[in-house]
Amino acid sequence: MGESQAIDLSHVADELGLKIRQVEGVMSLLDDGNTVPFITRYRKEQTGDLNETQIRDIAQRVDLVRQLVERAAAVLRLIEAQGKLTPELKAAIAQAETLKRLEDIYLPYRPKRASRASQARDRGLEPLADRIWNDDPELGPLESAAREFVDPAQDLPGTAEVLQGAADIIAERISDSTDLRERVRSLAWSTGRLSVSVTKTGAEQGQEYRNYFDYSEAISRIPLHRVMAINRGEDASALRVKFECDRPRIERVVAEYFEFSRRRVAGFLTQCAADAVARLILPSLQREFRRELSERAERHAVDVFAENLRHLLLQPPLCGQRVVAIDPGFRTGCKIAVLDDCGNLLAHDVIFVTGGPEKRVANRQKLAGMLERHGCNLVAIGNGTACRETEELVAEMIAEDRPDARYVIVNEAGASIYSASEVAGEEFPDLDATVRGTISIGRRLQDPLSEQVKIDPQHLGVGLYQHDVDPKRLKESLDSVVESCVNYVGVDLNTASASLLRHVSGFTQRVARHVVEWRDQHGRFTSRRQLLDVPGLGAATFQQAAGFLKISDGDNLLDSTPIHPESYSAANRILNRLTGETRDGRVGSPDLAALKPKLTELIPNPKQLADELQIGAPTCRDILEALARPGRDPRTSIPGPVFKQGILNLDDLSVGMELTGTVLNVVDFGAFIDVGLKESGLVHISKMADRFVSSPHEVVAIGDVIPVWVLSIDHERRRVSLTMLKPDES
Repeated sequence: MGESQAIDLSHVADELGLKIRQVEGVMSLLDDGNTVPFITRYRKEQTGDLNETQIRDIAQRVDLVRQLVERAAAVLRLIEAQGKLTPELKAAIAQAETLKRLEDIYLPYRPKRASRASQARDRGLEPLADRIWNDDPELGPLESAAREFVDPAQDLPGTAEVLQGAADIIAERISDSTDLRERVRSLAWSTGRLSVSVTKTGAEQGQEYRNYFDYSEAISRIPLHRVMAINRGEDASALRVKFECDRPRIERVVAEYFEFSRRRVAGFLTQCAADAVARLILPSLQREFRRELSERAERHAVDVFAENLRHLLLQPPLCGQRVVAIDPGFRTGCKIAVLDDCGNLLAHDVIFVTGGPEKRVANRQKLAGMLERHGCNLVAIGNGTACRETEELVAEMIAEDRPDARYVIVNEAGASIYSASEVAGEEFPDLDATVRGTISIGRRLQDPLSEQVKIDPQHLGVGLYQHDVDPKRLKESLDSVVESCVNYVGVDLNTASASLLRHVSGFTQRVARHVVEWRDQHGRFTSRRQLLDVPGLGAATFQQAAGFLKISDGDNLLDSTPIHPESYSAANRILNRLTGETRDGRVGSPDLAALKPKLTELIPNPKQLADELQIGAPTCRDILEALARPGRDPRTSIPGPVFKQGILNLDDLSVGMELTGTVLNVVDFGAFIDVGLKESGLVHISKMADRFVSSPHEVVAIGDVIPVWVLSIDHERRRVSLTMLKPDES
């Protein structure tokens, strides 16, 4: 099992509420180079049927444990090199369960930059500090003891300087105490607050941060999105942030911990404790707490982005529909692209939403003519500049010329970036970038997943504070979401672009390009086994990828299902058992349609059949489900977009009016809803349910179509507040 044998996985299992064999099974598979999607779907017996989130949690937690083990080994070596490693210290390092505890243990031995304490030691004051610290009964009055160390040559002209140096050494010892620091940390956290005030710059230019101009909240309760906002305001020099806590109480805890009240020089030591708390411990903990809060907030922001991205990518495709896509614009006009039901470009043109009545009618009729000529009745409008004016023109066109047509607003975030990308250039080498972007808008409606994987997820407009988080962490998280979504849905091997194929389990960009090149040279794939003919695609890659790549109308019907080739024998035995015929997988869909009732009946309790076939029950269940629903796209169970025929104005609204809206984005404080206005409405988290909601993600997701009611209308700021709670009909 590789490295995982060197660490104790029982803590990980306990923390995640799993069995140790599940954690060991997952880590063995990961260490052997298997991907998370492959393990999730095709190694359920080894993992105990864990889902993808659980597997990623295990990997993340074990990675932290491995970091702890590596750091502990490094700390042991560093302390041993100083000749200060004792059996007790070695045991304490071995028992440290967190990096924080480990660093507390190492703190007294960590090489320090020049400090007041180190300067005092260099001047020879450590013996005096030792006598005071150890409560030497022969010490006598401090003034007398200090006179022995007066030395102008050492910059110690009098007893005051000597005692100050000794106090500095003692303060550092107090600060370096491992167990004390843990107690103080707990108390500082429980009593700590972030106090935020406005700076001169903020008062003049930072109105976006006005909610935090006079703000204070306990650090143990502050919402993470507020941490991100405060950090951003501080970075912009608009906000001043201070950490406050119960310092007098902490000073008492320190004095009591060392029992200073029983010492001969209790007053002096108590002053040392106060200095240690104010000058060393609390500033260090403040940095630690701010860093920890920021780290948590970053992780949360990344998680929110990832959750939103998953729902965005898994929006249902618009199968078998031609689309007219419009990229709105004023000066250079609105670019139009007509796409067939496969997303191929049929025609493109430009219309204008500006000009007099005659030009408006001409542009409206030009658009209607394009719909008529190409047999389209669906229009996709990008939500960028001039979207509202374009929507008005399309609504007029529907009312006057094409009453059978409908339209929908499409999020065009990232379309311009795609249009200038190398991928777009390869797809449409002879087209202007503006036309490429328009095609992308239409294809996002036809197949959101296939189109949006071509764009860096950071540019898809569904994140919160994504520009304030670690780019590497964000990229890793979003890449894993894209990988998860692509493999969850599956990929048509004969139509998928290299941009989509590169996210298939086990594939790289190079392998994806080789697959497309092979397809261009030899024609469509008729069997999954042909993948082994692709240069650079060996048996290991085939194993990881094959089950996620589908072939319609191929030599073997099983190639169109998510059944892995390694399970074809079991699938054929199931078919043999149900039909009494010998089959090799080359079966027609009518056979499976006739068998669906029998297959469906077996799905809830597959164990007996699995035992007879000598395969695992989870694998048997998956085979039965795949045979019962061949060609199923899991996205089709999700409600599609809401198409409109007319436009809604702010003046049309009234408080209490019921509307149907589509969730555009989900953030910590609520969700933004498209109800047909130029401006999206906001449902605050407090208006999502008649119960406490800790996160909006518990209630809604991007793409959800929900009923909402108008709560308030701010005509001046053009804002609409919505509620998901039906008003009292009484």
